[in-house]
Amino acid sequence: MNILVIGSGGREHALCWAIAKSPLCGKLYCAPGNGGIGRVAECVPLSPVDFDAIIAFIREKEIGFVVIGPEDPLVKGLADRLDEEGIASFGPSAKAAQLEGSKGFTKDLCAEWDIPTAAYGRFSDAAGAKGLIAKMGAPIVVKADGLAAGKGVIIAETVEHANNAIDEILGGRFGAAGAEVVVEEFLEGEEASFFALCDGTHVLPLAAAQDHKRVFDNDQGPNTGGMGAYSPAPVMTPGLSVRVMREIVEPTVRAMQDKGMPFKGVLYAGLMITKDGPKLIEYNARFGDPECQVLMMRLDCDVLPLLMACHAGTLDKASLRWKDEVALTVVMAAEGYPGDYKKNTEIKGLAEAGSEAGVQIFHAGTKAEGGRIFATGGRVLNVTATGKTTAEAQARAYRAVDRIDWPEGFCRRDIGYRAIEREKLKV
Repeated sequence: MNILVIGSGGREHALCWAIAKSPLCGKLYCAPGNGGIGRVAECVPLSPVDFDAIIAFIREKEIGFVVIGPEDPLVKGLADRLDEEGIASFGPSAKAAQLEGSKGFTKDLCAEWDIPTAAYGRFSDAAGAKGLIAKMGAPIVVKADGLAAGKGVIIAETVEHANNAIDEILGGRFGAAGAEVVVEEFLEGEEASFFALCDGTHVLPLAAAQDHKRVFDNDQGPNTGGMGAYSPAPVMTPGLSVRVMREIVEPTVRAMQDKGMPFKGVLYAGLMITKDGPKLIEYNARFGDPECQVLMMRLDCDVLPLLMACHAGTLDKASLRWKDEVALTVVMAAEGYPGDYKKNTEIKGLAEAGSEAGVQIFHAGTKAEGGRIFATGGRVLNVTATGKTTAEAQARAYRAVDRIDWPEGFCRRDIGYRAIEREKLKV
């Protein structure tokens, strides 16, 4: 069948790369795609939130299945619109996507269903929010309630910093996403990303991953959308994975069923592994980026039937296999990210870098023009490699990074360091 993937980032490149290998896949399209996706799918210049144009294209090209990559069209209701039109898709309804679209909604659901998470308060007025900050002290976490492109979470080291974040968010820094603010207890521990496929009733756990949110080495600097990731995450032991399913994921799926908004798609739980066990930081209603890249590299079976089973309600009959390897991805970003950065700088050496054994380069923010590749975004490339160990995957990835000729780009040089430290202890 013909397939359409919605989105333009590294996540969508990884999904297209995996879907293109499926014997079920006929013609593969991606809207709008990017400079790298064009190698595995036909890119079409459609906005992910122009639903009318998307429907018209689906009719014209006889698309049999749609995979929705990013959060924005999900929260705006693309899956609902496709359902109304009788078009099968992968991704939750707008109501179910509130798990990502409203941090307050998720926190209230956790409180109602006894799902372990940080203590919190949600506010639309600065005075109430600042009152809770004064009571809880710092460090403390301040979040815009809605979608803010990965930039709406502020980890405040001081009460003054937290109060300034409240003023910025409620003052309109993130537009409508900041109409409400969530103030949250700062959790101590190690972060992990846990993924599970859902069909509204059944849940199939995927692998765990760990990403690096801070922009600089040694977890310094501001939060970003993610500067690298690896899978599996050694912190997520088999016992912890069982607890996460029992205490966090399965109660969430039951709660969403109970509320009449069954969740279909991939549920991405951002976790903090505390001394008291796993706690939910937040949910995403789609694959992580850059976590999707390492998951797709490790998947040892056809991804398309898994995605289709989420829509069909047949996930209980699905099975999956993983390669017994580590996958690690290094994000190359434009100098200045996550602040202001220069666009349309040329990237060279990609073919040489991609020729490294076990390496795949996924494009996140690029365009192809006249046979050349130009950077168009903040996070631009995901240099991804596999290996028997995290250290081997890391070495391969950085060998490939060092073959890329892009003076205006930068990356962290320590992706995977926690897992490598654990590997050294085992030797």
